[in-house]
Amino acid sequence: MKAYHNKEKGIGITYDDIYLINGARTPFGKLAGTLSKVSPTDLGIYACRAALEKSAVDASEIDQTIIANIGQSSYDAYFLPRHISLYSGVRTEVPALMVQRICASGFETIITATEQITLGKAEVVLCGGVESMSLSPTVSFGNRMGYPLGRVEFKDMLWESLNDTAAGYPMGCTSENIAKEYKITRQDADEFALISFNRTNSAIEKGFFKDEIIPMNPAVFEIEGLKPRKVKLPRKVKDFVTDENVRSTTLEDLAKLPPVFEKDGVQTAGSSSGIVDGAASVVVANKDYITSKGLKPLTRVAASTSSGVDPKVMGLGPVPAIRLLLEITGLSLDDIGLIEINEAFAAQIIGCERELGLNREILNVNGGAIAIGHPLGATGLRLSLTLSREMNLRKVKYGIASACIGGGQGTAVLFENPNI
Repeated sequence: MKAYHNKEKGIGITYDDIYLINGARTPFGKLAGTLSKVSPTDLGIYACRAALEKSAVDASEIDQTIIANIGQSSYDAYFLPRHISLYSGVRTEVPALMVQRICASGFETIITATEQITLGKAEVVLCGGVESMSLSPTVSFGNRMGYPLGRVEFKDMLWESLNDTAAGYPMGCTSENIAKEYKITRQDADEFALISFNRTNSAIEKGFFKDEIIPMNPAVFEIEGLKPRKVKLPRKVKDFVTDENVRSTTLEDLAKLPPVFEKDGVQTAGSSSGIVDGAASVVVANKDYITSKGLKPLTRVAASTSSGVDPKVMGLGPVPAIRLLLEITGLSLDDIGLIEINEAFAAQIIGCERELGLNREILNVNGGAIAIGHPLGATGLRLSLTLSREMNLRKVKYGIASACIGGGQGTAVLFENPNI
């Protein structure tokens, strides 16, 4: 292990012999769709239980549980990481932790897990991320202190979460700033969006996501000594496995959509990440544990970095993070066989692509958040799992997963394939 920090470049660390064993995720339900009434805690339990099963790890052997969640969207949200841990079958004595780095929070669960293992505070860690954007509340802050007659103010927290008050406008406008800087046209953005939808639909047709998405049914999560958690889904729903934001489209259809952030802007609803509900989970462990259990991990977690950028161009966050990742590992882009960068906005990812000189043929090869959706706390885990699985299918040595972060940050994680 070697850690790095630089006030101009960011922070980073390389790891020794720590692995992503396997994982799973729920389908991602569209806003106000099939999963819209499922508690974020329950979404996390579905994903974490499935990840343990896929990894062939008994919940009683977990040393720590680390969970990501951004928008608190249930009455018991304060207890979310602990409840997910307990109802996943993890021992009562094992502590649970919440982490938050907005869009990169899913990555941060893996990063925190690897650092805890490196420090000797765990051998095997359950990582999970969850977001229910449909249940994001409408709130009125300050009512406890009273309010003047006729001046009760309520705001939509989902909408407010998209508005960066430091930049002075919604995050979508930061993508328009990038479009201006890199001369990205409306057609460029629509063409990238079409690629995302086409690649996602192709992956679905090939059955790629079947090994990743768990079928969801109504359930009762029961653990001795705890109150049972009963989960309902809409009537007639059985073995729900559909990423509901995904659809078929054409360049002509995308061209008909109006800009959503600026009058003559390049970003539309069709070229922006889908607002969805869902959860994802992976299990991370050290070499001694894996060897003792005879497990075959998907990838080794090799290194991670985080960097800051101007909030007004927050979507460029992956650029310094990926550059620093390559610097501390001594690799070049030519060594990287696959890359996953979260598709917050089409212009944003095109800006990263142009600045880094990325090869689009190895970027988001199974589509991305424009098609699949971006459940904030779960996305980093989804990207890591999708990348790790694809690396094994293609026999790729190195892969990078990265995301921009609201407020102006970027995180990147390097994965190595131990199976080639």
